[in-house]
Amino acid sequence: MSTPPALRIGVLAPLSRPGWTEAGRHLLAGLELAADEVAAAGGIGGRPLELLVRDTAADPRRAEAAVDELAALGAVALAGEYHSVVARAVAARAETLGLPYLCSSAVIDALTDAPAERVARLAPAQSHGWRLYAEFLLGAGHTRLAVATEPSAYWAAGTRILREHLAPRGGTVTEFDARALEPAALADALAADGATALLLLTGFPDPAVGLVGAVRRAARRDPRLADVLIGAPAGQPEFAEWAALLGDEGAGVPFLRYLPARPSPLGARVEAALRDRLGAAPSFVAFEGYDTVTVLAEALRANGTDRAAVAGAWPRVAVEGTRGEIRFTRPSASAPVWQWAGPPLQVADRDPADPTRFRTLLVR
Repeated sequence: MSTPPALRIGVLAPLSRPGWTEAGRHLLAGLELAADEVAAAGGIGGRPLELLVRDTAADPRRAEAAVDELAALGAVALAGEYHSVVARAVAARAETLGLPYLCSSAVIDALTDAPAERVARLAPAQSHGWRLYAEFLLGAGHTRLAVATEPSAYWAAGTRILREHLAPRGGTVTEFDARALEPAALADALAADGATALLLLTGFPDPAVGLVGAVRRAARRDPRLADVLIGAPAGQPEFAEWAALLGDEGAGVPFLRYLPARPSPLGARVEAALRDRLGAAPSFVAFEGYDTVTVLAEALRANGTDRAAVAGAWPRVAVEGTRGEIRFTRPSASAPVWQWAGPPLQVADRDPADPTRFRTLLVR
């Protein structure tokens, strides 16, 4: 008796520099764990899932070429990616080719320039999470912000969201070009500006790690910086590399993560399995990977195993993920993609008393 052919899922993740490789590794761990569990449960109508993994290295052009290759190899859907500028390129190419794409972890609001029927997303839209982050800053008394930023559609969108949310409340946002200023010079400019919070809208580890160290050192000699909050809304402190590179200096830096306040039984089971695979605590990105395959498996079971059937399943999917029930909606015909409206949001940091432990500062 012949073995039925596998259902191929194309996977895109940043697995080499300059991509955020730790995020890519966690994303892949979640995707692979869920695919293994699907196979162990008998597959989809007896057919296992085969993950065809391609490294994007945070390069949109490389990702587009990978989409073309995966389409030619017969992938029924695409999954993954962490970097927003790369996910935008993937979404546009996938829509053109008629290939369903479930974006795991990229948050930029404009994932596509025009409404796309074949693209869905698990991660919350950037404006949703970053508004919560702005509310956290306001609640902590920070109305005068500075951002250290680099050229990117993602960072520019984040700066705009913060400015629009703070302006009606009398808040201001000053931009510092992290490419033009050395970390020590940026710390001096921050002291002169008088901002009470500096947000890192930059790549990791460089220049983010150097900026944190420069501001922390400057604060020890300059009283104007003594109470300045360093923040990282994009989630850099979530990962072990942050703690390894910065140690105690990396504690007390609030960031966004997409986890509930308490795990569900499914979430707790998956957390333990992911910890075994990674040899470390899984980040929210690992859970996004697991949930991605969970959704695709349900779409394939319930709607059929061809590309059109998977794309047509987005408005009908209802599946229990590690972080809650997943359903996709489009608030209007002009919304760019199908969106999970219910991912949990929290602002957290690493505890200064124990940087290996996270503190939850705000949950929604």
